[in-house]
Amino acid sequence: MKTGAKVATVLSIVTVLVLAGWLWFRFYFVFAEGVKAGELNRFTYKGYIFKTYEGKLIQAGYNSENAKGTIQSNEFDFSVDNEQVAEQLMKSTGKTVELHYKEYKGALPWRGMQVFVVDSIISVSQKESPLNVPIF
Repeated sequence: MKTGAKVATVLSIVTVLVLAGWLWFRFYFVFAEGVKAGELNRFTYKGYIFKTYEGKLIQAGYNSENAKGTIQSNEFDFSVDNEQVAEQLMKSTGKTVELHYKEYKGALPWRGMQVFVVDSIISVSQKESPLNVPIF
């Protein structure tokens, strides 16, 4: 093998390894893990080619930076790749849930549309409705 062919082979191998490492880091490396709690606003099964489970959690809170003491809501968009977890969430729309999630740097079409992927449900509780107050 000539020197030029050896250099081309080594450069090809290095390029493939660097590309594989970048793809792994971008789409499979778990950047963060955590728990979010709030009211499960919607949960859907959608997609053209890859059908995925997508949900939205509404988190109530106080905004202390812009206007002191005002109430704001934060939305947490997430995907679910486990069918058992998805079935439980389908039954929990409108309830208060605590979800464990993993954050990736990029989304994959077969894993979901979001970088946040819920992998388990910590708790589900019935939200108390203000309309259930007895009237005298």
